[in-house]
Amino acid sequence: MPSHQTTDGEVIDSTEKIFTLGFVSPGKSTKRYVGIWYYQDPDKAIVWVANRDDPINDRSEVLSINNGNLVLSEKKQTVIVWSTNVSVTSTSNTTAQLLDTGNLVLVERDTKKTLWQGFDHLTNTLIPFMKLGLDRQRSVNWSLTSWKSPDDPGTGNYSYRFDPTGFPQLSLYRGPDKIWRTGSWTGQRLIGIPEIQWSKISFSTFEDNEDELYSMYGVTNSSVRIRLVLNESGVTQRFSWDKRWIQFASAPMEQCDYYGNCGANSNCNPYNVGNVDFECTCLPGYEPENPQSWFYRWFYRDGSDGCRRKQGMSTCQKGEGFVKVARLKVPDTNVTHVDLSLGLKECERKCLSNCSCLAYTSAHAESEGGATGCLTYHGNMMDARTYTNTGQDFYVRVNATELSLYKKNGSLLAKKTIVILSLVALLFTITLMFSFFRRKKKRKAKYRTSSFNLAASSTYLDDSFDIQEQDGNTRDPDLPMFDLRTIVAATDNFSTDNKLGEGGFGSVYKVWNLWNEGKSIEIVDKALGESYPADEVLRCIQIGLLCVQEQAIDRPTMSAVIFMLGNVNGLPSPKQPAFIGNKTSFVAGSSTSEGVGSVNEVTISMFQGR
Repeated sequence: MPSHQTTDGEVIDSTEKIFTLGFVSPGKSTKRYVGIWYYQDPDKAIVWVANRDDPINDRSEVLSINNGNLVLSEKKQTVIVWSTNVSVTSTSNTTAQLLDTGNLVLVERDTKKTLWQGFDHLTNTLIPFMKLGLDRQRSVNWSLTSWKSPDDPGTGNYSYRFDPTGFPQLSLYRGPDKIWRTGSWTGQRLIGIPEIQWSKISFSTFEDNEDELYSMYGVTNSSVRIRLVLNESGVTQRFSWDKRWIQFASAPMEQCDYYGNCGANSNCNPYNVGNVDFECTCLPGYEPENPQSWFYRWFYRDGSDGCRRKQGMSTCQKGEGFVKVARLKVPDTNVTHVDLSLGLKECERKCLSNCSCLAYTSAHAESEGGATGCLTYHGNMMDARTYTNTGQDFYVRVNATELSLYKKNGSLLAKKTIVILSLVALLFTITLMFSFFRRKKKRKAKYRTSSFNLAASSTYLDDSFDIQEQDGNTRDPDLPMFDLRTIVAATDNFSTDNKLGEGGFGSVYKVWNLWNEGKSIEIVDKALGESYPADEVLRCIQIGLLCVQEQAIDRPTMSAVIFMLGNVNGLPSPKQPAFIGNKTSFVAGSSTSEGVGSVNEVTISMFQGR
């Protein structure tokens, strides 16, 4: 563009017609911007904007070479809106070019030296061969910043950039606050990038040296069109072109993607989310910062309190070691101590010899020939999360007692789990049966039972009776019919030992009455003598009662149960179990009942000899 100027309505194409530069108005805006888009895109999805914060309000704009710089002006070139603003040796020795990579460059014609490039001034979009990172020599920060809105490409609130401190990692910010970590380079990829297989169409590179720190991706075929967009809501979206732009990935997406979702010294596992489990767990050797409130986190889904070192989990004692946590996006690497000369075994020894070292991991977990480099942690560890089939191994320091527990593959915890799960399964089954029959009865017509004198009714021992609906003559098909002789035999002549709540059903009410009386331990079979740990049995009973509380919202999830079993802190007091129901009293000679429970209203319509 040595002497040429471009006005509104004119465009400049790259040599192979891959990209186009021209004037555009994004979305519903009427303001004009110099933008670049893919040549074949009829919707002109903008991948770069020159004057993003300096729009032109009419169509008088002109893009030209002026005094050796690329200049955007309006009103007959009397007002300069935007310029490349670089020093040039000769005002007549420069030209502007749009490369097939999408990079707009200002170069010296005789030396071919690049004086300025659009790739040094990213907007909200990353395309192949753009760099994210730092040019340490020129103090250039290659980072994405969101638009203000779909109609305004001005600089928004979100930025996507590399943190150079500690062990470098790519992170997403809202203003000054970190909200998501793409994470550090594993040797093949950035650890927190969504699990996408790009190997057939693209490749990724990473450089960290004295001159530059950056990550970049390229395409294996020039016909492939892909782009990453940091949108105005703070979400990174990935698109590929197939006659139109198709989104195939986005992040942050899951709750565990958001920075610090579970607080310090914890692990966020998104695959536990839902009605079954709570996504937040403490790292080995740690316990909830606020144990009492943590027990109710399964309802509030809030683990932001984080975890603290367990009592007695001091370091530099005999028998200490490390527990491996697999498939992890390791905690924030900005606070790590880095030694790239060490292997994993040397890293372990280094950490163990330093009393302040709480955990370690490899710097490049997926390097050719195996993991290399050493990262050690010496304080709170933030933002760890689990993946299904990616991530890396992370090693947390624990004392001898905790280590022996894990070395036995969690056998002690497994035994406790089996006990409590068996208990829970039994109680849950009883609860389901109770709920089923109660709902079933509610769906039927109401019946009322008339009291009758046992002595008088014994006259009819050889007879049978029908129970019919109060308002009709049709026998209920789901209500079983028994002759009185059978009932008398089954109840041992209506013995009080067999009424509901005692005798055969007494054991159901006993997993609650004993608890209220402070005698829960009496439920243990006498034959066991004192060969069991009473505190653990009482804990299991208490957890079992928590699992069958009447209101489902009060019941812990299975992950909470496992957590309760493995921690010795206090538990919340259980509320009334569901299958206790509401007390109902029947008075001889009366057809009324007390309480709010469902009462079947039946009547004996007639007795007939057979």
